Amino acid sequence: MVNLSSLLEARSFDLLLVIYLVAITAEAMSGALAAGRRNMDIFGVVVIAFVTALGGGTIRDVVLGNYPIGWTQHPSYVYLVIGAGLLTTLIAPYLHHMKRAFLVLDALGLIAFSLIGCNVALALDYPLPVVVISGMLTGICGGILRDVLCNQVPVVFRRELYASVSLAVCALFLALRALEVPANLNMGLCFCGGFLFRMLAIQRGWKLPTFSYQKHWD
Repeated sequence: MVNLSSLLEARSFDLLLVIYLVAITAEAMSGALAAGRRNMDIFGVVVIAFVTALGGGTIRDVVLGNYPIGWTQHPSYVYLVIGAGLLTTLIAPYLHHMKRAFLVLDALGLIAFSLIGCNVALALDYPLPVVVISGMLTGICGGILRDVLCNQVPVVFRRELYASVSLAVCALFLALRALEVPANLNMGLCFCGGFLFRMLAIQRGWKLPTFSYQKHWD
């Protein structure tokens, strides 16, 4: 078994650690903003921030059988997530473009977690299809939990390209890895490319085809 925290510590100055810290901070803040839009109390803010930041990784580890789950062994990650959520409640009144801030933070978390999920599955020697699924689970599940708890249709199932961005990032990461691109450069390119892809999807309204069936059964 490979623990994510051990993987990060083994590369203490690696880009992977930076990406992980950015991811949990960004997703905690996006969760806090979502809770604020639902007028939740401070406890609700903390809970939503926590599940948004750490829920995707938890689900991934359960699916992959990767124990112990990272944050249970490293409470510093929990402190960071809670702190980011509470800080967001203080600075939110000064964010005049909260929707834009939410989308940027969510995009950062989506891309970062997708890359982390791929790395965890690779370290566990899973086949490539499972690596991709691991990346997507890590990238999108925290946001799904956030939206469900906030009584919204998860963003992954509506609006602009979202899960498709995660899939593209995972595929690009594996393609560059197969070409033996250095790990840090690979993750840097994927992070920047995925973030640009998500922002363009939001700006230009790129969407997958939708299915609408309104006919009632006789």
